[in-house]
Amino acid sequence: MRSSAPQRGFTLVEVMVALAVVAVALPALLFVYMQQVDNTGYLRDKWLASQVLENKWTEVQLLTQTRGFKLDGQQSGDYTLADRQWYWLLTKEKTAVDFFFRYELKVFAAEGDDLPLLTQVFFLREEGA
Repeated sequence: MRSSAPQRGFTLVEVMVALAVVAVALPALLFVYMQQVDNTGYLRDKWLASQVLENKWTEVQLLTQTRGFKLDGQQSGDYTLADRQWYWLLTKEKTAVDFFFRYELKVFAAEGDDLPLLTQVFFLREEGA
């Protein structure tokens, strides 16, 4: 015998609407995911650049204090960290205060880049400069 109760389930129209919603939402979710992956790489590079900057600035401070390192104008070079080459540029300028100098240290991801990943300004007192 057949039951007279109505059958339950989804109609074809309901299934098609659900598929359309998934078809629209899935690419948007993938786009957001790819942005997160890109941002993670950028943040890793910024953090590594900050480590290069801190290491280079510490080196300048130690050389200034122990060996009387005197920088005139600017100096640049490369630095290896995390199996990667980083490029830095250090400039020195006089200030209005005697024996007090303004240093600007920039770290670049690649040689010849116009925009640095990180820039920091430091002030350092040098005796007899």
